[in-house]
Amino acid sequence: MPSVTHDDAPLLADLMPWSVAPPRLGRGWPAAPDPASLKARWDALLKAEGADREALFEPTRSRTPHSAVGQLPGHSGGTEKLVRAAGPCPEPVRVLLAPFDEQWLIPDHRLIDAARPELWRVADDRQVYVVESGADPRLPLLATGLLPMLRAGRVRPLFRRPGGLEPNLAPGLLAHLATRLGTEPDAVDVLAWILVAVRPGLTVPLTADPGRWARGVEAGRRMLWLLRRDGERPRLPGGRRPYVRAPLPAFPRTLRYDREEEALYLDEGRVSPVPAAAWDFTVNGVPVLEHWFTARTRTPAPGTLSAVRPAVWPQPWTSELLELITVLSLLSDIADPTADTPDPAPLTATELTGAGVFPVPAALRRPASVLNHLEEGPEGQFALL
Repeated sequence: MPSVTHDDAPLLADLMPWSVAPPRLGRGWPAAPDPASLKARWDALLKAEGADREALFEPTRSRTPHSAVGQLPGHSGGTEKLVRAAGPCPEPVRVLLAPFDEQWLIPDHRLIDAARPELWRVADDRQVYVVESGADPRLPLLATGLLPMLRAGRVRPLFRRPGGLEPNLAPGLLAHLATRLGTEPDAVDVLAWILVAVRPGLTVPLTADPGRWARGVEAGRRMLWLLRRDGERPRLPGGRRPYVRAPLPAFPRTLRYDREEEALYLDEGRVSPVPAAAWDFTVNGVPVLEHWFTARTRTPAPGTLSAVRPAVWPQPWTSELLELITVLSLLSDIADPTADTPDPAPLTATELTGAGVFPVPAALRRPASVLNHLEEGPEGQFALL
């Protein structure tokens, strides 16, 4: 993080004005590390009737099997009340359930206490969701192309409309940056700079120095690539790539790390080399690798839908673990390349106010209307948004 102070640095909330409260599942069983378990849980729920179905559902004040809600945008979940639902499980989708923990979710509005449909409405392969990860000074923001279901801070989509249209940036910001830098940054460039330069208080020092900007954007784009994990898969240099050196057991129960060996042990199974930086990587004090492992091996309460899970360790989990080790190792090497040098041309909040970029119009802090977009409402009715 930057060590140079910028007392007049813009706020993230002004640079990316539209934000949404974090989604809230309300029950754990609609999400799982593997999609097959979710389909089995759905089948078990629908086979139950009456009070048994209600107990399995785990009702809250926001959702019961009698709740009437519309479809999640872009998905085909039913809209009849769950108490009389039938049919196959909606196809599970990949989501970010916790920092660096990609899992699967049944995309059915009836199962989710607060799904935040406005986030689903702008989801596509160009969207990037910026998530406030808390007070962690090392990583105040996460970025993901998946629907974020973290119980953390607010979510800021990079684009206000599908198709990469209408960047969620203060109006005039890109044009002012272009004038001051002598180059034309795009929305992804601004996001890249934000990721490396943001401070724990969610202020973002900006610069009008072209060289400083270019170095920050380069580092930020690499960080964004690692956080999104799309496109070409990340790889550590030859000789440093983690592999399974001793086979994993049918279902490991313990996880430990040997620093001298740089080895991660899942019971008697061994993965190495695992850099200490990956093992030590935390978000808000929570060790990422330990949390990832615990989410897949904790013993759920018997008789619940969460208890429906794989009997043996699925092979895809091993591949995900190896990639996660790689990502954490590479991320630990990224820092703001401008952090320890004075900025010769800081671009301040006062300057942006004088240029008319700030204050941001109130309308841009609310979601955009998505015209010609039909969504099925409760009990099969349609609404035009």
